Amino acid sequence: MTHLAMFLFGAPDMGGIGLWLFLSVASVSMFVVFIPMIVYLGTRQKEREAFYKAETIRRVAEASSDGAKATIDLLREENRMTLIKMREGLKIGGVITLGVGIGLIAFLVPLAGKTVALCGLIPGFIGLAMLVYVYLLAAPVEP
Repeated sequence: MTHLAMFLFGAPDMGGIGLWLFLSVASVSMFVVFIPMIVYLGTRQKEREAFYKAETIRRVAEASSDGAKATIDLLREENRMTLIKMREGLKIGGVITLGVGIGLIAFLVPLAGKTVALCGLIPGFIGLAMLVYVYLLAAPVEP
């Protein structure tokens, strides 16, 4: 489009200024508008969820004498589920990172030799450390 306007109005060729303008407008719109908007909306959603959760817990605690016990049990169960999700995430992350390390070694040996392929040990050891932590070092989750 810019080239057409330059051709019609007789402007000299400016050497790809159209691409530069497109990329500059795209980067400004991405980093100044889109990303902050997504962060803001995500923060508002988390605030609403926390508010509704706190309101529900308050109502359950005020409802009856057994409400306080039920509220404490609910909080313990949520904490336990959070720990389980974190452990599962570490397991998946460890397996994926270990696989990336093994894949790097497998693909770099024919391409660059054995000494360069040892770079695959870095993500491999990170994945192994994650799995060792999950299975051996982390405190068990209480039932």
